[in-house]
Amino acid sequence: MKPISFLFFLILISIPQAFAQKPKPKPAPGLVVTYRNPVIAGDFADPSVIRVGDMYYAVGTSSEWGPAYPIYSSKNLVDWEYVGPVFNDLPEWTMGSYWAPELFFRDETFYCYYTARRKSDKQSFIGVASTKDLKQGFKDHGVIIEWTKEAIDAFIVEDNGKLFITWKAYGLDKDRGIEILGAELAPDGLKVAGKEFTLIKADQTGWEAGGAEGQSIFKRGKYWYMLYSGNACCGANCDYQVGFARAENLQGPWTKYAGNPALFGDETWKCPGHGTVVVTPDNRYFYLHHAYNGVDFTFAGRQGVLSELVWDETTKWPAFRYGKTTPAQAEAPIAIGALINHNFSINYNKDTLKAPWVYDVSFSKPNYAVQNGALQIENENRTNTGNFLGLTIKNGSYTFTAEVTAKKDLTQNIMVYGDAKNAIGYGVRDNHVTLWQVKDGVQEVIKTQEIPDKYKDIKLSLQSRYGRFYEFRWDVKGQKIDSLTSATQIETPWLPRWDRAPRVGVNVAGNGSSKSEIRAVQMKYD
Repeated sequence: MKPISFLFFLILISIPQAFAQKPKPKPAPGLVVTYRNPVIAGDFADPSVIRVGDMYYAVGTSSEWGPAYPIYSSKNLVDWEYVGPVFNDLPEWTMGSYWAPELFFRDETFYCYYTARRKSDKQSFIGVASTKDLKQGFKDHGVIIEWTKEAIDAFIVEDNGKLFITWKAYGLDKDRGIEILGAELAPDGLKVAGKEFTLIKADQTGWEAGGAEGQSIFKRGKYWYMLYSGNACCGANCDYQVGFARAENLQGPWTKYAGNPALFGDETWKCPGHGTVVVTPDNRYFYLHHAYNGVDFTFAGRQGVLSELVWDETTKWPAFRYGKTTPAQAEAPIAIGALINHNFSINYNKDTLKAPWVYDVSFSKPNYAVQNGALQIENENRTNTGNFLGLTIKNGSYTFTAEVTAKKDLTQNIMVYGDAKNAIGYGVRDNHVTLWQVKDGVQEVIKTQEIPDKYKDIKLSLQSRYGRFYEFRWDVKGQKIDSLTSATQIETPWLPRWDRAPRVGVNVAGNGSSKSEIRAVQMKYD
Protein backbone atom coordinates (compact mmCIF):
# COMPACT_ATOMS: atom_id res chain seq x y z
CA MET A 1 0.00 0.00 0.00
CA LYS A 2 1.47 3.32 -1.07
CA PRO A 3 0.19 6.90 -0.91
CA ILE A 4 -0.57 8.45 -4.28
CA SER A 5 1.48 11.45 -5.10
CA PHE A 6 -0.48 14.56 -5.95
CA LEU A 7 1.08 14.72 -9.40
CA PHE A 8 0.24 11.08 -10.13
CA PHE A 9 -3.32 11.64 -8.97
CA LEU A 10 -3.66 14.57 -11.39
CA ILE A 11 -2.38 12.39 -14.20
CA LEU A 12 -4.99 9.76 -13.39
CA ILE A 13 -7.75 12.34 -13.43
CA SER A 14 -6.65 13.53 -16.85
CA ILE A 15 -7.04 10.12 -18.49
CA PRO A 16 -10.08 10.18 -20.83
CA GLN A 17 -13.05 8.38 -19.38
CA ALA A 18 -14.33 5.70 -21.74
CA PHE A 19 -17.66 5.58 -19.95
CA ALA A 20 -18.38 9.26 -19.35
CA GLN A 21 -22.07 10.05 -19.66
CA LYS A 22 -22.92 12.33 -22.55
CA PRO A 23 -26.32 13.38 -23.88
CA LYS A 24 -27.39 11.58 -27.02
CA PRO A 25 -28.22 13.84 -29.96
CA LYS A 26 -31.31 13.02 -31.98
CA PRO A 27 -30.27 11.21 -35.17
CA ALA A 28 -31.01 12.81 -38.52
CA PRO A 29 -33.31 10.84 -40.83
CA GLY A 30 -31.47 7.94 -42.46
CA LEU A 31 -28.55 7.97 -40.01
CA VAL A 32 -27.58 4.81 -38.16
CA VAL A 33 -28.33 4.92 -34.44
CA THR A 34 -25.54 3.46 -32.33
CA TYR A 35 -25.00 2.33 -28.77
CA ARG A 36 -21.88 2.04 -26.63
CA ASN A 37 -20.95 -0.93 -24.49
CA PRO A 38 -21.60 -1.76 -21.71
CA VAL A 39 -25.37 -1.91 -22.04
CA ILE A 40 -25.71 -3.20 -18.45
CA ALA A 41 -23.00 -1.44 -16.48
CA GLY A 42 -21.27 -2.88 -13.44
CA ASP A 43 -20.77 -6.42 -12.20
CA PHE A 44 -23.28 -8.48 -14.25
CA ALA A 45 -21.61 -11.73 -15.25
CA ASP A 46 -23.06 -14.68 -17.19
CA PRO A 47 -26.11 -12.81 -18.51
CA SER A 48 -29.15 -14.69 -19.77
CA VAL A 49 -31.65 -12.84 -21.95
CA ILE A 50 -35.08 -13.71 -23.35
CA ARG A 51 -37.66 -11.84 -25.43
CA VAL A 52 -41.30 -11.98 -24.37
CA GLY A 53 -43.51 -9.98 -26.73
CA ASP A 54 -41.91 -6.55 -27.13
CA MET A 55 -39.91 -6.79 -23.92
CA TYR A 56 -36.49 -8.26 -23.18
CA TYR A 57 -35.53 -9.61 -19.76
CA ALA A 58 -32.00 -10.31 -18.55
CA VAL A 59 -30.65 -11.92 -15.39
CA GLY A 60 -27.06 -12.31 -14.20
CA THR A 61 -24.74 -13.85 -11.64
CA SER A 62 -24.69 -12.34 -8.14
CA SER A 63 -21.94 -14.64 -6.81
CA GLU A 64 -21.64 -14.07 -3.03
CA TRP A 65 -24.08 -11.16 -2.96
CA GLY A 66 -27.71 -11.21 -1.92
CA PRO A 67 -30.44 -10.71 -2.91
CA ALA A 68 -29.61 -13.34 -5.53
CA TYR A 69 -29.61 -12.87 -9.31
CA PRO A 70 -30.53 -9.32 -10.44
CA ILE A 71 -33.15 -9.00 -13.19
CA TYR A 72 -33.34 -6.17 -15.76
CA SER A 73 -35.86 -5.29 -18.46
CA SER A 74 -35.52 -3.44 -21.77
CA LYS A 75 -37.47 -2.72 -24.94
CA ASN A 76 -34.41 -2.38 -27.16
CA LEU A 77 -31.52 -4.45 -25.65
CA VAL A 78 -29.62 -1.23 -24.85
CA ASP A 79 -31.57 0.74 -22.23
CA TRP A 80 -32.05 -1.54 -19.21
CA GLU A 81 -33.96 -0.94 -15.97
CA TYR A 82 -33.52 -2.90 -12.76
CA VAL A 83 -36.61 -5.01 -11.95
CA GLY A 84 -35.48 -6.78 -8.78
CA PRO A 85 -33.86 -10.07 -7.77
CA VAL A 86 -34.92 -13.62 -8.51
CA PHE A 87 -34.71 -14.37 -4.77
CA ASN A 88 -35.24 -11.79 -2.06
CA ASP A 89 -34.83 -14.62 0.42
CA LEU A 90 -32.12 -17.12 -0.48
CA PRO A 91 -33.23 -20.72 -1.19
CA GLU A 92 -32.91 -22.82 1.96
CA TRP A 93 -30.63 -25.45 0.36
CA THR A 94 -28.04 -22.89 -0.81
CA MET A 95 -25.03 -21.19 0.80
CA GLY A 96 -23.44 -19.07 -1.96
CA SER A 97 -21.87 -19.21 -5.44
CA TYR A 98 -25.03 -17.79 -7.02
CA TRP A 99 -23.87 -18.20 -10.61
CA ALA A 100 -25.19 -18.40 -14.15
CA PRO A 101 -28.99 -18.08 -13.90
CA GLU A 102 -30.91 -18.84 -17.09
CA LEU A 103 -34.35 -17.43 -17.86
CA PHE A 104 -36.93 -19.40 -19.83
CA PHE A 105 -40.54 -18.50 -20.64
CA ARG A 106 -43.31 -20.95 -21.41
CA ASP A 107 -47.10 -21.07 -20.87
CA GLU A 108 -47.18 -17.60 -19.27
CA THR A 109 -44.62 -18.70 -16.70
CA PHE A 110 -41.04 -17.52 -16.17
CA TYR A 111 -38.52 -20.16 -15.09
CA CYS A 112 -35.06 -19.56 -13.71
CA TYR A 113 -32.53 -22.41 -13.77
CA TYR A 114 -29.70 -21.32 -11.52
CA THR A 115 -26.40 -22.55 -10.06
CA ALA A 116 -25.73 -22.41 -6.32
CA ARG A 117 -23.53 -24.10 -3.72
CA ARG A 118 -25.31 -26.61 -1.49
CA LYS A 119 -25.01 -26.29 2.29
CA SER A 120 -24.80 -30.01 2.98
CA ASP A 121 -21.67 -30.75 0.90
CA LYS A 122 -20.52 -27.35 -0.45
CA GLN A 123 -20.85 -28.59 -4.05
CA SER A 124 -22.42 -26.49 -6.82
CA PHE A 125 -25.54 -27.86 -8.47
CA ILE A 126 -28.49 -26.53 -10.47
CA GLY A 127 -31.85 -25.51 -9.05
CA VAL A 128 -35.07 -24.29 -10.63
CA ALA A 129 -37.61 -21.65 -9.66
CA SER A 130 -40.70 -20.18 -11.31
CA THR A 131 -43.04 -17.18 -11.24
CA LYS A 132 -45.91 -15.61 -13.14
CA ASP A 133 -44.70 -12.11 -12.24
CA LEU A 134 -41.01 -11.15 -12.25
CA LYS A 135 -41.62 -8.26 -9.88
CA GLN A 136 -42.95 -10.63 -7.22
CA GLY A 137 -39.87 -12.86 -7.16
CA PHE A 138 -39.60 -16.59 -7.79
CA LYS A 139 -40.79 -19.69 -5.94
CA ASP A 140 -37.94 -22.15 -5.50
CA HIS A 141 -38.45 -25.80 -6.45
CA GLY A 142 -35.05 -27.04 -5.27
CA VAL A 143 -32.28 -28.98 -7.00
CA ILE A 144 -32.95 -30.29 -10.50
CA ILE A 145 -29.44 -31.31 -11.64
CA GLU A 146 -27.11 -33.04 -9.19
CA TRP A 147 -23.88 -34.41 -10.66
CA THR A 148 -20.90 -36.27 -9.27
CA LYS A 149 -18.52 -33.37 -8.58
CA GLU A 150 -20.27 -30.29 -9.86
CA ALA A 151 -22.95 -29.18 -12.32
CA ILE A 152 -23.26 -25.53 -13.41
CA ASP A 153 -24.39 -23.30 -16.30
CA ALA A 154 -27.85 -24.57 -17.19
CA PHE A 155 -29.44 -23.71 -20.54
CA ILE A 156 -32.94 -24.74 -21.65
CA VAL A 157 -33.94 -25.74 -25.18
CA GLU A 158 -37.35 -26.62 -26.60
CA ASP A 159 -37.29 -29.12 -29.48
CA ASN A 160 -40.52 -30.31 -31.12
CA GLY A 161 -42.52 -29.53 -28.02
CA LYS A 162 -40.10 -31.26 -25.64
CA LEU A 163 -37.95 -29.46 -23.11
CA PHE A 164 -34.26 -30.22 -22.65
CA ILE A 165 -31.81 -28.96 -20.07
CA THR A 166 -28.10 -28.68 -20.86
CA TRP A 167 -25.29 -28.07 -18.37
CA LYS A 168 -21.55 -28.13 -17.79
CA ALA A 169 -20.57 -31.36 -16.03
CA TYR A 170 -17.42 -32.14 -14.07
CA GLY A 171 -16.03 -35.52 -13.07
CA LEU A 172 -18.05 -38.00 -15.10
CA ASP A 173 -15.43 -40.61 -14.23
CA LYS A 174 -11.64 -40.85 -14.02
CA ASP A 175 -11.18 -41.11 -17.80
CA ARG A 176 -13.45 -38.25 -18.86
CA GLY A 177 -13.02 -34.52 -18.45
CA ILE A 178 -15.42 -31.58 -18.70
CA GLU A 179 -18.41 -32.01 -21.00
CA ILE A 180 -21.59 -30.16 -21.85
CA LEU A 181 -24.43 -32.60 -21.25
CA GLY A 182 -28.16 -32.58 -21.97
CA ALA A 183 -31.25 -34.43 -20.79
CA GLU A 184 -34.99 -34.26 -21.44
CA LEU A 185 -37.15 -32.52 -18.86
CA ALA A 186 -40.66 -33.33 -17.72
CA PRO A 187 -43.36 -31.20 -19.39
CA ASP A 188 -43.58 -28.95 -16.32
CA GLY A 189 -39.85 -28.18 -16.58
CA LEU A 190 -39.26 -29.00 -12.90
CA LYS A 191 -37.54 -32.38 -13.06
CA VAL A 192 -35.36 -34.48 -15.35
CA ALA A 193 -37.24 -37.15 -17.31
CA GLY A 194 -34.57 -38.64 -19.60
CA LYS A 195 -31.06 -40.04 -19.56
CA GLU A 196 -28.16 -37.63 -20.05
CA PHE A 197 -26.34 -37.35 -23.39
CA THR A 198 -23.15 -35.56 -24.47
CA LEU A 199 -23.27 -32.47 -26.68
CA ILE A 200 -19.59 -31.47 -26.75
CA LYS A 201 -16.42 -32.38 -24.88
CA ALA A 202 -13.85 -29.78 -23.93
CA ASP A 203 -10.48 -30.14 -25.61
CA GLN A 204 -7.61 -30.65 -23.20
CA THR A 205 -5.35 -28.17 -25.02
CA GLY A 206 -5.67 -24.81 -26.73
CA TRP A 207 -8.37 -22.27 -25.94
CA GLU A 208 -10.67 -24.92 -24.39
CA ALA A 209 -8.03 -26.18 -21.96
CA GLY A 210 -9.87 -24.58 -19.06
CA GLY A 211 -13.11 -26.30 -20.04
CA ALA A 212 -16.23 -25.57 -22.08
CA GLU A 213 -19.12 -23.77 -20.43
CA GLY A 214 -21.71 -21.01 -20.68
CA GLN A 215 -23.49 -22.57 -23.67
CA SER A 216 -26.26 -20.80 -25.58
CA ILE A 217 -28.18 -22.99 -28.04
CA PHE A 218 -30.67 -21.97 -30.72
CA LYS A 219 -32.10 -23.24 -34.02
CA ARG A 220 -31.67 -21.54 -37.42
CA GLY A 221 -32.60 -23.36 -40.59
CA LYS A 222 -31.64 -27.02 -40.39
CA TYR A 223 -28.93 -26.51 -37.76
CA TRP A 224 -28.78 -26.16 -34.03
CA TYR A 225 -26.07 -23.66 -33.12
CA MET A 226 -24.13 -23.36 -29.90
CA LEU A 227 -22.02 -20.51 -28.58
CA TYR A 228 -19.83 -21.66 -25.70
CA SER A 229 -16.91 -20.28 -23.70
CA GLY A 230 -13.50 -21.62 -22.75
CA ASN A 231 -10.35 -20.81 -20.77
CA ALA A 232 -10.26 -18.81 -17.52
CA CYS A 233 -13.37 -16.71 -16.95
CA CYS A 234 -12.32 -14.45 -14.15
CA GLY A 235 -9.74 -12.36 -12.38
CA ALA A 236 -6.66 -10.46 -13.47
CA ASN A 237 -5.24 -13.45 -15.38
CA CYS A 238 -8.42 -14.30 -17.31
CA ASP A 239 -8.31 -15.31 -20.98
CA TYR A 240 -11.96 -16.16 -21.67
CA GLN A 241 -13.00 -16.72 -25.30
CA VAL A 242 -16.04 -17.84 -27.30
CA GLY A 243 -16.47 -20.54 -29.92
CA PHE A 244 -19.18 -21.93 -32.22
CA ALA A 245 -20.50 -25.44 -32.77
CA ARG A 246 -23.46 -26.81 -34.71
CA ALA A 247 -25.49 -29.99 -35.26
CA GLU A 248 -28.50 -31.12 -37.26
CA ASN A 249 -29.91 -32.88 -34.20
CA LEU A 250 -29.80 -31.61 -30.65
CA GLN A 251 -28.34 -34.94 -29.47
CA GLY A 252 -25.53 -34.58 -31.98
CA PRO A 253 -23.08 -35.19 -33.45
CA TRP A 254 -21.86 -31.62 -32.93
CA THR A 255 -19.19 -30.06 -35.13
CA LYS A 256 -16.98 -27.31 -33.76
CA TYR A 257 -16.22 -24.34 -36.01
CA ALA A 258 -12.76 -24.59 -37.59
CA GLY A 259 -12.16 -20.87 -37.00
CA ASN A 260 -12.63 -21.04 -33.22
CA PRO A 261 -12.20 -19.02 -31.07
CA ALA A 262 -14.68 -16.65 -32.70
CA LEU A 263 -14.52 -13.94 -30.01
CA PHE A 264 -11.66 -12.97 -27.72
CA GLY A 265 -10.45 -9.99 -25.70
CA ASP A 266 -8.56 -6.83 -26.54
CA GLU A 267 -7.53 -3.71 -24.63
CA THR A 268 -11.05 -2.24 -24.80
CA TRP A 269 -13.03 -5.29 -23.62
CA LYS A 270 -11.15 -8.14 -21.98
CA CYS A 271 -12.09 -11.80 -21.54
CA PRO A 272 -15.53 -11.89 -23.24
CA GLY A 273 -17.85 -14.84 -22.87
CA HIS A 274 -20.82 -16.64 -21.31
CA GLY A 275 -23.94 -15.08 -22.73
CA THR A 276 -27.19 -15.77 -24.54
CA VAL A 277 -28.31 -15.23 -28.12
CA VAL A 278 -31.63 -13.46 -28.64
CA VAL A 279 -33.38 -12.71 -31.94
CA THR A 280 -35.09 -9.35 -32.54
CA PRO A 281 -38.45 -9.03 -34.35
CA ASP A 282 -36.59 -7.95 -37.51
CA ASN A 283 -34.47 -11.13 -37.36
CA ARG A 284 -31.19 -9.72 -36.08
CA TYR A 285 -29.15 -11.98 -33.79
CA PHE A 286 -27.58 -10.43 -30.70
CA TYR A 287 -25.33 -12.02 -28.11
CA LEU A 288 -25.64 -10.48 -24.64
CA HIS A 289 -22.51 -11.58 -22.79
CA HIS A 290 -20.00 -10.28 -20.27
CA ALA A 291 -16.52 -8.77 -20.48
CA TYR A 292 -14.17 -6.69 -18.36
CA ASN A 293 -13.63 -3.14 -19.60
CA GLY A 294 -10.04 -2.12 -20.18
CA VAL A 295 -10.17 0.93 -17.89
CA ASP A 296 -11.51 -0.47 -14.61
CA PHE A 297 -10.91 -4.18 -15.34
CA THR A 298 -11.62 -6.38 -12.30
CA PHE A 299 -12.46 -3.37 -10.10
CA ALA A 300 -15.84 -2.93 -11.85
CA GLY A 301 -16.39 -6.60 -12.66
CA ARG A 302 -17.66 -8.43 -15.70
CA GLN A 303 -20.16 -6.09 -17.36
CA GLY A 304 -23.08 -6.75 -19.69
CA VAL A 305 -22.06 -6.10 -23.30
CA LEU A 306 -23.83 -6.65 -26.61
CA SER A 307 -22.33 -8.12 -29.79
CA GLU A 308 -24.20 -8.84 -33.04
CA LEU A 309 -24.00 -12.02 -35.12
CA VAL A 310 -24.24 -12.11 -38.92
CA TRP A 311 -24.48 -15.11 -41.23
CA ASP A 312 -22.54 -16.55 -44.15
CA GLU A 313 -25.38 -18.01 -46.18
CA THR A 314 -22.97 -20.18 -48.15
CA THR A 315 -21.32 -21.97 -45.25
CA LYS A 316 -24.24 -21.42 -42.82
CA TRP A 317 -21.81 -20.41 -40.05
CA PRO A 318 -22.25 -17.22 -38.02
CA ALA A 319 -19.61 -14.58 -37.37
CA PHE A 320 -19.45 -11.54 -35.14
CA ARG A 321 -20.35 -8.48 -37.17
CA TYR A 322 -17.54 -6.25 -35.89
CA GLY A 323 -14.76 -8.82 -35.93
CA LYS A 324 -13.45 -11.09 -33.21
CA THR A 325 -13.50 -8.57 -30.38
CA THR A 326 -16.34 -6.88 -28.49
CA PRO A 327 -17.35 -3.59 -30.15
CA ALA A 328 -16.96 -0.36 -28.20
CA GLN A 329 -19.73 1.18 -30.34
CA ALA A 330 -22.15 -0.53 -32.72
CA GLU A 331 -25.43 -0.20 -34.60
CA ALA A 332 -28.34 -0.36 -32.18
CA PRO A 333 -31.08 -2.99 -32.54
CA ILE A 334 -33.78 -0.26 -32.66
CA ALA A 335 -34.17 3.36 -31.56
CA ILE A 336 -32.68 4.02 -28.15
CA GLY A 337 -33.30 6.61 -25.50
CA ALA A 338 -31.13 8.86 -23.36
CA LEU A 339 -28.18 7.41 -21.50
CA ILE A 340 -29.14 6.04 -18.12
CA ASN A 341 -27.94 8.21 -15.26
CA HIS A 342 -26.59 6.00 -12.47
CA ASN A 343 -26.15 8.90 -10.03
CA PHE A 344 -28.49 9.16 -7.07
CA SER A 345 -28.90 11.09 -3.85
CA ILE A 346 -31.14 10.12 -0.92
CA ASN A 347 -32.00 12.36 2.02
CA TYR A 348 -33.70 10.04 4.49
CA ASN A 349 -35.43 12.94 6.20
CA LYS A 350 -37.65 13.51 3.17
CA ASP A 351 -36.95 11.03 0.35
CA THR A 352 -38.75 7.72 -0.06
CA LEU A 353 -36.28 6.37 -2.60
CA LYS A 354 -34.87 2.92 -1.87
CA ALA A 355 -31.27 2.15 -2.74
CA PRO A 356 -30.66 -1.30 -4.32
CA TRP A 357 -28.57 -2.52 -1.39
CA VAL A 358 -26.77 -5.87 -1.54
CA TYR A 359 -25.14 -7.84 1.27
CA ASP A 360 -22.56 -10.59 1.79
CA VAL A 361 -24.40 -13.94 1.91
CA SER A 362 -21.77 -15.42 4.23
CA PHE A 363 -23.54 -13.35 6.94
CA SER A 364 -27.20 -13.09 7.82
CA LYS A 365 -29.08 -10.42 5.92
CA PRO A 366 -28.55 -7.15 7.84
CA ASN A 367 -31.50 -5.75 9.73
CA TYR A 368 -32.10 -2.17 8.71
CA ALA A 369 -34.94 0.29 8.27
CA VAL A 370 -35.56 3.94 7.52
CA GLN A 371 -36.90 5.55 10.70
CA ASN A 372 -36.81 9.01 12.22
CA GLY A 373 -35.20 10.49 9.13
CA ALA A 374 -32.25 8.08 9.06
CA LEU A 375 -31.09 4.76 7.69
CA GLN A 376 -30.78 2.64 10.84
CA ILE A 377 -28.62 -0.50 10.65
CA GLU A 378 -28.64 -2.77 13.68
CA ASN A 379 -25.24 -3.64 15.12
CA GLU A 380 -25.64 -7.43 15.15
CA ASN A 381 -22.38 -8.74 13.72
CA ARG A 382 -20.12 -6.34 15.67
CA THR A 383 -17.09 -6.73 13.40
CA ASN A 384 -15.49 -4.16 11.14
CA THR A 385 -16.92 -5.82 8.05
CA GLY A 386 -20.25 -7.23 9.26
CA ASN A 387 -23.66 -5.69 8.53
CA PHE A 388 -22.41 -4.27 5.24
CA LEU A 389 -24.95 -2.76 2.83
CA GLY A 390 -23.40 -2.24 -0.59
CA LEU A 391 -24.07 -0.89 -4.05
CA THR A 392 -22.96 -2.39 -7.34
CA ILE A 393 -20.33 -0.09 -8.85
CA LYS A 394 -21.24 0.94 -12.41
CA ASN A 395 -17.73 2.15 -13.24
CA GLY A 396 -14.61 2.57 -11.16
CA SER A 397 -14.50 6.40 -10.99
CA TYR A 398 -17.04 7.85 -8.59
CA THR A 399 -17.63 9.71 -5.33
CA PHE A 400 -19.67 8.12 -2.54
CA THR A 401 -20.75 10.05 0.55
CA ALA A 402 -22.77 9.41 3.69
CA GLU A 403 -23.96 11.94 6.26
CA VAL A 404 -24.03 10.43 9.76
CA THR A 405 -24.70 11.50 13.33
CA ALA A 406 -21.74 10.42 15.48
CA LYS A 407 -22.36 7.97 18.35
CA LYS A 408 -20.22 7.12 21.37
CA ASP A 409 -20.57 3.31 21.22
CA LEU A 410 -20.84 2.69 17.47
CA THR A 411 -18.55 3.23 14.48
CA GLN A 412 -20.43 4.19 11.32
CA ASN A 413 -18.37 3.49 8.20
CA ILE A 414 -18.35 4.09 4.51
CA MET A 415 -16.66 1.07 2.94
CA VAL A 416 -15.30 -0.55 -0.19
CA TYR A 417 -15.83 -4.26 0.35
CA GLY A 418 -14.30 -7.21 -1.50
CA ASP A 419 -15.26 -9.77 1.12
CA ALA A 420 -15.24 -10.05 4.90
CA LYS A 421 -11.44 -10.44 4.94
CA ASN A 422 -10.65 -7.74 2.38
CA ALA A 423 -12.10 -4.26 2.78
CA ILE A 424 -11.27 -0.63 3.47
CA GLY A 425 -13.37 1.64 5.63
CA TYR A 426 -13.59 5.19 6.88
CA GLY A 427 -15.68 5.65 9.97
CA VAL A 428 -16.73 8.04 12.70
CA ARG A 429 -17.20 7.19 16.37
CA ASP A 430 -17.70 9.76 19.10
CA ASN A 431 -15.07 12.43 18.36
CA HIS A 432 -12.75 10.49 16.02
CA VAL A 433 -12.63 9.48 12.36
CA THR A 434 -10.55 6.45 11.44
CA LEU A 435 -9.30 5.05 8.16
CA TRP A 436 -8.73 1.28 8.38
CA GLN A 437 -8.28 -1.78 6.23
CA VAL A 438 -8.69 -5.54 6.47
CA LYS A 439 -6.34 -7.37 4.10
CA ASP A 440 -6.28 -11.18 4.04
CA GLY A 441 -8.08 -11.09 7.37
CA VAL A 442 -5.53 -8.83 9.09
CA GLN A 443 -6.92 -5.56 10.39
CA GLU A 444 -4.83 -2.37 10.38
CA VAL A 445 -5.62 1.19 11.40
CA ILE A 446 -4.12 3.52 8.82
CA LYS A 447 -4.97 6.90 10.27
CA THR A 448 -7.05 8.40 13.08
CA GLN A 449 -8.04 12.02 13.42
CA GLU A 450 -9.80 13.79 16.27
CA ILE A 451 -13.00 15.78 15.62
CA PRO A 452 -13.88 18.73 17.85
CA ASP A 453 -16.66 17.77 20.26
CA LYS A 454 -19.01 20.39 18.86
CA TYR A 455 -19.24 18.52 15.54
CA LYS A 456 -21.71 15.61 15.59
CA ASP A 457 -23.22 15.60 12.10
CA ILE A 458 -20.35 14.42 9.93
CA LYS A 459 -20.14 13.92 6.17
CA LEU A 460 -17.85 11.04 5.17
CA SER A 461 -16.73 10.78 1.55
CA LEU A 462 -14.54 8.63 -0.63
CA GLN A 463 -13.43 9.38 -4.17
CA SER A 464 -12.47 6.42 -6.35
CA ARG A 465 -10.33 6.37 -9.48
CA TYR A 466 -10.74 3.19 -11.54
CA GLY A 467 -11.75 1.32 -8.38
CA ARG A 468 -8.11 1.11 -7.38
CA PHE A 469 -7.10 4.52 -6.00
CA TYR A 470 -9.07 6.12 -3.17
CA GLU A 471 -9.16 9.46 -1.41
CA PHE A 472 -11.01 9.77 1.92
CA ARG A 473 -12.12 12.92 3.72
CA TRP A 474 -14.63 14.20 6.25
CA ASP A 475 -16.33 17.52 6.69
CA VAL A 476 -19.33 19.12 8.35
CA LYS A 477 -22.30 19.98 6.23
CA GLY A 478 -22.64 23.72 5.68
CA GLN A 479 -19.40 24.62 7.45
CA LYS A 480 -15.93 25.32 6.11
CA ILE A 481 -13.40 23.35 8.16
CA ASP A 482 -10.48 22.93 5.77
CA SER A 483 -8.09 23.73 8.59
CA LEU A 484 -9.27 20.71 10.57
CA THR A 485 -9.02 17.92 8.02
CA SER A 486 -6.90 16.66 5.13
CA ALA A 487 -7.57 13.97 2.54
CA THR A 488 -5.92 10.57 2.81
CA GLN A 489 -5.06 8.66 -0.37
CA ILE A 490 -4.39 4.94 -0.69
CA GLU A 491 -4.15 2.26 -3.39
CA THR A 492 -5.96 -1.10 -3.07
CA PRO A 493 -5.02 -3.50 -5.91
CA TRP A 494 -5.96 -6.47 -3.72
CA LEU A 495 -9.67 -5.73 -3.23
CA PRO A 496 -11.34 -7.52 -6.20
CA ARG A 497 -12.19 -11.14 -5.51
CA TRP A 498 -11.62 -13.87 -8.10
CA ASP A 499 -15.09 -13.84 -9.63
CA ARG A 500 -16.58 -10.52 -8.57
CA ALA A 501 -15.95 -6.81 -8.15
CA PRO A 502 -16.02 -4.90 -4.85
CA ARG A 503 -19.11 -3.03 -3.67
CA VAL A 504 -19.25 0.38 -2.00
CA GLY A 505 -21.56 1.16 0.88
CA VAL A 506 -22.08 1.55 4.61
CA ASN A 507 -21.88 -0.51 7.77
CA VAL A 508 -21.71 -0.31 11.56
CA ALA A 509 -19.29 -1.87 14.04
CA GLY A 510 -18.52 -1.77 17.74
CA ASN A 511 -19.57 -3.27 21.06
CA GLY A 512 -22.69 -1.19 21.51
CA SER A 513 -26.22 -2.24 20.66
CA SER A 514 -27.37 1.06 19.17
CA LYS A 515 -28.29 1.60 15.53
CA SER A 516 -26.72 3.78 12.87
CA GLU A 517 -28.03 7.25 12.10
CA ILE A 518 -27.21 7.70 8.42
CA ARG A 519 -29.05 10.83 7.33
CA ALA A 520 -28.19 10.82 3.63
CA VAL A 521 -26.22 8.90 1.00
CA GLN A 522 -25.06 9.98 -2.43
CA MET A 523 -23.42 8.26 -5.39
CA LYS A 524 -21.97 10.35 -8.21
CA TYR A 525 -20.07 8.91 -11.18
CA ASP A 526 -17.44 10.92 -13.03
